[in-house]
Amino acid sequence: MKFLADMGISLATVAWLNQQGHDAKHLSEERLHKLSDRKIFDKADREKRIVLTTDLDFGEIAVSTPSTKISVIIFRQENRTPSSINQYLEKVIKSAKAELEKGAIITVQEGRIRIRHLSRN
Repeated sequence: MKFLADMGISLATVAWLNQQGHDAKHLSEERLHKLSDRKIFDKADREKRIVLTTDLDFGEIAVSTPSTKISVIIFRQENRTPSSINQYLEKVIKSAKAELEKGAIITVQEGRIRIRHLSRN
């Protein structure tokens, strides 16, 4: 799977994803840390990457962009250390692979993972 990590996500999580065999990039690696949320989403769409973020705005962008199948994983739990995020991310990747491929907004909270399917043809 391909991922694009927003600034609220640690470089350690990106490194962990790459170690797991995924293709993950962090905005800071490309010096794009000042990009607007909309432009970040557009970049993810062009590159067919799943957005990793702590920012709720990406869910709204995904819903309002009917032509995309880009998924967004939003981390909202209190403990947002890389190890906590990595544990939840591993669960999401294993349990929601089909949803991520079709387009979904996945919200991670303490002990809970919510999946909102994006209705796309």
